[in-house]
Amino acid sequence: MKTRLRAMFCDHLSIMRGKYLPNSKIGDDATRFCRSVFGTHYDKDLLDAPGSLVKQGLPDMELKWLHDDIRDSWHASTKVVLGDLYDDAGEPLSLCPRGALKRAVAAWSAKGLQPKVGIELEAFALQADENGRLMPYDAPGGVVYGTGPFADPLRFNDRIWAMADEMGFSLDMITAEFDSPQFEYTLTFDDAVKAVDDIVLFRLMAREIALEYGIVLTFMPKPIAEAGGSGMHINYSFVDEAGGNALSSGPRGGPEHMNDLARGCLAGVLHHHKGLAGLIAPTANSYMRLQPGSLSGYWQNWGGDHRNVTTRISSEGGAKARLEHRMADASANPYTAVAAVLQASLLGVEKGYSLPPMETGDGFDRTDAREGTAIDLKGAVTDLERDTVLAKAVGEELVANHVFMKRKEVRKTRDLEGDGMRDFYVHFV
Repeated sequence: MKTRLRAMFCDHLSIMRGKYLPNSKIGDDATRFCRSVFGTHYDKDLLDAPGSLVKQGLPDMELKWLHDDIRDSWHASTKVVLGDLYDDAGEPLSLCPRGALKRAVAAWSAKGLQPKVGIELEAFALQADENGRLMPYDAPGGVVYGTGPFADPLRFNDRIWAMADEMGFSLDMITAEFDSPQFEYTLTFDDAVKAVDDIVLFRLMAREIALEYGIVLTFMPKPIAEAGGSGMHINYSFVDEAGGNALSSGPRGGPEHMNDLARGCLAGVLHHHKGLAGLIAPTANSYMRLQPGSLSGYWQNWGGDHRNVTTRISSEGGAKARLEHRMADASANPYTAVAAVLQASLLGVEKGYSLPPMETGDGFDRTDAREGTAIDLKGAVTDLERDTVLAKAVGEELVANHVFMKRKEVRKTRDLEGDGMRDFYVHFV
């Protein structure tokens, strides 16, 4: 088979959409899709969501890419590329999540700072029993920080690692997480857009490779009710015009060595804590994970080397100084999630929000924080809608589309629980 091109984008529900294009079109730089994808829900219900133009004839939008962004893929004779979406007038499509991230990067660049991002993904491995029902992958020796065949008897993660190397992904780590069969995948820091492009393609690659082994690798926040949750931790820092880490004030890190930039970023994500949840923990299933005492980013707080706060300050200084925002899960579009955290941080710097004291409680039995996220998707969407400052920064039409779709999702999932809730999401997230 001649080499073909798989041109893709990550939509409002974090679902990968794309087309296979023939070898003759690899030299092209665009293809078209129906814009009303942005009115399509998980269950294929087509809704007249803001910006989707469902009732205006379901017109086209255009996906454009750079030829240099085309790369080899994990499938033979297939190359892959990610691009940006444009409307019929040739203007950037306001609903495009990748465009939202590029706007956030540009806003920081205007201050002479380039955002760097490293993302940690957590996922559960499921497999079908003799009746076709999804069950946890049988890894009887799985333990936290487990490696080798006891944690992964089929060794599908070995194949994921090998293919990541072939594709040029810079893996920082793969390990078993606390609740077997849960795994963590971490890519190293890079420029924000490249880092998110890589995590989007890595996530797709990992799921498709796992499926070859009979494994459904799901990044749902809480696919197994009695187990822990899966997050998408967003680590970020900034490179200044001299090439240094702008979050660092010296070789030592931690709260006692924070500079004004770090304080401003912290104040921003804390100020917009409730609104952020509606964007970066965006499913009904997210609120099974996002609970007090669950290391999930529920509380409106921050701290040092403390896994039970929402924003954690690395104890490393110098080039490795960074902030870690722990609320998001991978049911969120990674472009939108990173854009939202960067924009909230920038608002903190620009508006001079006050930074509350550092968390001193353990996060299990005692916490200083008195405010958390909403307890369900309905409340989180309301909080997001109220946070008009954050919505304007991220993109008003993108947020309006998101709010509309998530309000519909509240109704669609209202009576779902257990396997029903899992099955609504599991093949998409």
